[in-house]
Formats: sequence, C-alpha cells, structure tokens
Amino acid sequence: MSSNRHFRRKSKRLGTADVISAEDYEGQPVDSKIELIRALVPLGLMAIKDMLEQEVCELAGARYVRGSEVFRHGTNPGSVALIGQRHPIRVPRLRARGGGEMPLSSWAALRTADAPDERLLRRVLYGLSCRNYEAAAEAIPGAIGLARSSVSRGFVEASAAKLREFQERSLSRYEVVALLLDGKTFAEDSLVVAMGITVLGGKILLGFVQTATENERVLTPFLRSLVERGLDPSAGLLVVIDGAKGLRAAALKAFDGKCLIQRCQWHKRQNVIAHLPKSEQAAWRKRLQRAYERPTYSEAKAALMRLHKELSLLNTSAAASLEEGLEETLTLHRLGLFQLLGVSLKTTNGIESVFSQVERYCSKVSRWSTSNQKQRWLATALLDVEPRLRKAKGFRHLPLLRQALQRDLKINLRDSQKAA
Repeated sequence: MSSNRHFRRKSKRLGTADVISAEDYEGQPVDSKIELIRALVPLGLMAIKDMLEQEVCELAGARYVRGSEVFRHGTNPGSVALIGQRHPIRVPRLRARGGGEMPLSSWAALRTADAPDERLLRRVLYGLSCRNYEAAAEAIPGAIGLARSSVSRGFVEASAAKLREFQERSLSRYEVVALLLDGKTFAEDSLVVAMGITVLGGKILLGFVQTATENERVLTPFLRSLVERGLDPSAGLLVVIDGAKGLRAAALKAFDGKCLIQRCQWHKRQNVIAHLPKSEQAAWRKRLQRAYERPTYSEAKAALMRLHKELSLLNTSAAASLEEGLEETLTLHRLGLFQLLGVSLKTTNGIESVFSQVERYCSKVSRWSTSNQKQRWLATALLDVEPRLRKAKGFRHLPLLRQALQRDLKINLRDSQKAA
C-alpha cells in the first residue's frame, strides 16, 4: 500500500510539459521563439534530449543502422531539475552486443550536477510553506515531486549545504577589529552568534554555537574554533557583549588577552532600572543615558558616579547593579573613541538588528523539532541576510580603534612579526 502511495505522489503532474525538437524550434516564428525562451523549460528539455541522443548516436550509430556492437534498448523513466522543479524525461538505454547495459556518461553527469535546489530553498525560506508549494508551482507544467514531503526533503538538503558552507568557510581574509556576541533563542535553546566588523566597516557573520546558557565552558571552544578557521586576534579586538559573565570570560581566555571588553550600555541601563518602581524607570533611564552620552571618559564617569551616589540612598540593589562592570561600559570612552564609534559599538544593537531580520524567516516555523533543524534555518537565514548588511556607522574611524587597542593592550606587531 505504501509503495502505491509513493507511486501516486511521483506520478502526479501539473499538466504536460511540451518537449520540442531543434527542427521544430527553428521553424517557429520569432514571437513563438521569444515565448519559448521566456518559458525556458521546453528549451532546457530540448537541449537535454538532444545531448542524450547525440551520445546514443556516437555509441550505437544512427537509428535502424545495423552492425554496431552497441544497440538501442528502449528507454527508462527519469527526471531532471529545471527552474526549481523536477521534470520527467525518457532516458535512452543502450546494451553492448553480448554484454550488459551501457550507461550514458551525459546522463550520469546530469544526475551528478543536481545541486541542492536554490530556488526551492529561497521559496521556503521566504515564507512559502511546503503544503502550499504545489499551488505556487502551477505555472510550470509537467513538474513532479511537488508533494509536501518531497519539498521538505529538498529544503533539508539545500539548507544542510548552507550550514556546511557557513561552518566551514575560511575567516582568514577578514581583518576583524570588533566582535559582537549575542544569543538568539530557538524554543528552549540559545544559539550564540558572533558577528565581526572589519577594519573597513564590513559586517561578517562568523559563526554560532548552540548552548542552553551563555557559559564559559561552551563559549571558549566556540571562539577558539573561529580562530582555527582564520579569525586573527593578534592585532587586538574590541569584544562587545551584553554583560554575560560567561561571554566575557570566554573572550578573554580564547583570545589570550588580546581583546578589550565593551559592555552594552543599553543592557546596563535596563538592568539598573529593573530594580526601581515603574513610576521612576523612565526618568532614570533618561538620566543614565545622558550620563553615558558625555563625550569624555572623565565626564561620563563623574556623571555616573553622581547617579550611583543617589541610587545608594534610593535603592542599594540598583546602585550595586550600576557599579558592577561599570568600567567596561566605558571602554570606548576610555579609548577616546566614543564620539566617533559609539553609535556602532556602545551596544549590541548591531547584532540584534541581524536577529530581527532572521526572525522574519524563522518565525514562520511552527515547531522546532531538532537541533539540526534550528542550525540549518539559522545558517541559511544568516547567509541570506549578510550581503545586505550596511557598513558600521563611523567605519572610517575603525583604523583608529585598531591603533587604540594596540596601545592599550601593549601589542607590538613589529616585534611579533620579527619573532615569527
């Protein structure tokens, strides 16, 4: 019974695909040729049919010619991928006289060239459900393999290829000066994503790791794997995090001290005001923001310490929250670059903006069932988003950030190059 259902799914067609010969095509008027070119499928099937027939003629000679050691032996059903759909085709068979079946090298090449379907991948990624895929494909007569299960298998295959591409691509060609780390939640899991900003301002999504919590034990090997793939921290990195202690410890350990931490000022404000009554939160949010917006380190530190003194009388928990990690929220101030690069690097908003774009794709998934599913969707979405990311604001000043990091971390690249 199950084999019969499988046969019915495979045999279900959306009409009949027209296959024309080269002679018929040449005899068409110009308008008809243009329509065929626009459709592409008839021309593609024509070219495939001609290629197979040419090889048959080379091996077995012209039809009805006798005396050859190889002869024609009917056809087999097959299918080829064209314009994002599979189309049925009859594949010629050959047999050697006194021997067995002779495979066609051109047909083997066609089957080998069947890469994961990029069109199907994008259609499902952009919101076309597997259940509704058949209705969207009705414009291509003769297409097969449109059942929900077939489309799902095609998407799994194509997204698995994207995941491999994302995890294995070399990072050595990117001169990264800043690294943003943050987590994206899928069901009960968090996938921590690393986004690099190059010295020219480009944004590169470097990798991700699945973890229940942002802990140092998981994140250190992840960051080291980025170094193994080519990420070079030797010239200094500014690592922007939301304040999670595990992220901080992992960055310092994995990059061997060749980095400075910039704690997200937005997260710090939210953590502080969370201790206060709702009626007072808006006012304190503005006061903390004004303090952080002071242009120099000394001015910002003095303004924040005054607020800390007030909070000590009003709410000791809020005061303790402000004091914890305060220096690392002022790293850009201390380097003298807050006014030049603060918009891009004082918070983790840059990577959270990426997450909002990823959410447009992933929110269409009604159920997350496996880890592989989560990782395939995230990698596919990140690779789709990456080319559209704009340069970091103030990118022309990023070389100054590299110089400031090297001064603060006492990195002498000339000495290290001589030693190498």
